[in-house]
Amino acid sequence: MTNRLAAETSPYLRQHADNPVDWWPWCEEAFAVARRENKPVLLSIGYAACHWCHVMAHESFEDEAVARVMNALYVNVKVDREERPDVDKVYQLAHQALARRGGGWPLTVFLTPDDRLPFFAGTYFPKTPRYGMPSFVQVLQGVRRWYDEKPAELRAQNEALARFLADYGEGDSHADALDDSPIARALERIAAEFDADNGGRRGAPKFPHASEIELQSNAGGERGAAMARLTLERMAERGLRDHLGGGFFRYCIDAEWDIPHFEKMLYDNAQLLPLYARTDDPAFAAAAFDAATWLVGEMSASGGGFYSSLDADSEGEEGRFYVWDRDEVRGLLDAGEYALVERRFGLDRAPNFEDHAWHLRAVLSLQDAAAALSIEPEEAQARWLRARRRLLAARGARARPALDDKILTAWNALAIAGAARGARVDENLAALTVEAERALDFLHAQLWKDGRLYASHARGETKFAAYLDDHAFLLDALLAMLQLRWKRRDLDWAILLADTLLDRFEDRDRGGFWFTAHDAEALPQRPKPWMDESLPSGNGVAARALLRLGHLLGETRYLDAAERCLRAAWPSLQELPHASCTLLLALGEFLRPRMHVVLRAADGEEASRWKEAAATTVRADVYRIPPQDAPLPGVLAAQIHRAGGIAYVCEGAHCRAPIAIPDELSIAVNDTACVP
Repeated sequence: MTNRLAAETSPYLRQHADNPVDWWPWCEEAFAVARRENKPVLLSIGYAACHWCHVMAHESFEDEAVARVMNALYVNVKVDREERPDVDKVYQLAHQALARRGGGWPLTVFLTPDDRLPFFAGTYFPKTPRYGMPSFVQVLQGVRRWYDEKPAELRAQNEALARFLADYGEGDSHADALDDSPIARALERIAAEFDADNGGRRGAPKFPHASEIELQSNAGGERGAAMARLTLERMAERGLRDHLGGGFFRYCIDAEWDIPHFEKMLYDNAQLLPLYARTDDPAFAAAAFDAATWLVGEMSASGGGFYSSLDADSEGEEGRFYVWDRDEVRGLLDAGEYALVERRFGLDRAPNFEDHAWHLRAVLSLQDAAAALSIEPEEAQARWLRARRRLLAARGARARPALDDKILTAWNALAIAGAARGARVDENLAALTVEAERALDFLHAQLWKDGRLYASHARGETKFAAYLDDHAFLLDALLAMLQLRWKRRDLDWAILLADTLLDRFEDRDRGGFWFTAHDAEALPQRPKPWMDESLPSGNGVAARALLRLGHLLGETRYLDAAERCLRAAWPSLQELPHASCTLLLALGEFLRPRMHVVLRAADGEEASRWKEAAATTVRADVYRIPPQDAPLPGVLAAQIHRAGGIAYVCEGAHCRAPIAIPDELSIAVNDTACVP
């Protein structure tokens, strides 16, 4: 017998539809029932690819005895954090305040039904006492006793928590001149925590932090660039990367990037791909190409758009789809192929996964493995390609991890932007840009309704008014795609999104952008996120995109809103600059605006000459507008096309005289002294 979650669009919620728990989705009716029956609400937040969410579900939510206790004592509400990131952000912060430690998933929160404030919170609770934790039933019973027997104490705590939530992240806006001191402090802090052997931050678990790597590369000088490069090298050669199927896993549980938590998320790969593509290292280009191949082959929906994630588990075991028995590998390959794979991926060493299996990580480069076997690099490459095809075919016959087929606007926007920026420097990513174009068209057709953006599409249904991340990430993606190819629809759409950010999300009193729109559902807190999490800060992406669009169009409203955002974020940038790298990237572009180049050149050879001249730097944003298209509004409204093409080069509000010769453009984009 199914519960109310059977009708939901979220694959994660539907995973719990057969639980004996009397689950509700997040809705007013659930809280009304709780108020009427004087029951607290048990809120459980997770997502489809989450391993420990599955563990708690199998142990407790599928157990009849545990479910009876839950149903008797609570109104039980299940939330997919990917559909409702607004709910998740509020209660993750509340958990941090109540438990005095960071949260995660599954998140287990107990709420008073009238004000929805949490009075007790945790993450995973085991079915039986272990790991120094009480059993879940003990928690259920103890929390309910507190709710029944000490209401005054509970109310006093809730009042204090409400004040904390209201004040969190708010400080005095910075009134003086903005400078790059937070960038310098962030780079110092990142360097102090840097793992000189393995890259990334010292210790475990080890997460990829794309915006941190970008900040090191852009603003860290030679030292920062070297640290960024080492991190990219280690992630690409070790266990964070799927060396057979392509793409990167969510994170590694150890300090050496050896063993991942095996879920694969769209947003991680979207952020990492352009970082690998923009280098001139063939190994990095291969990692980018493999990630693009995985995105095209496994994450692209037939009707357009990218799916959200692949599960960590299959057949009830984490990593089962990805790990290998050594004899199985030997049986699939010929002697020469196996010798190479054995050396390269450490199959001649002890098992690295739970003492019985091997997760493939490159302990030797292909060149070093070839040298160890005394074979030519070309022969090693041929052997590896044959071995990879055979291993992939064998792996493909296994039971596959579950796919979360939601199409999320924010995550798709990250993928579209990543594809566009990667393709700008690597023409081998053309297949991915085709899918990015289809994804953008899908978002416009299915998630843009009557001038309003929506956050999620699943099972043919578009749901949830879009959040800050959806608007900011999509604005950024449109600007990236406009540089790849010009489409007037996308410029007009970008302007509408920018106006929406100012009209419906900006804090007009203090600056910055709320995570939810002004007319969104009221929650115990209205987040205004400054710091990067698994996704980049919506405020940081918004500020950066508004700066770029504002300079392109000469629109001071966008530039002023970006500056207000940075001023409002200043207290956070002073306190935890290294946790706000996306905002710091925006600050860097505010202080030193990116060059933007508008080319009026016809298709074909004419366009190629101009684009080649402009492509000699990544400092410039380059837009090629065909001659038949209307000129840009704003500062370059007077631009014209001439036979042979013409280029307009600006840095901030200062523009050069029009350039009529491609060689002169190549000089201009590499000259930072832009003449008014």
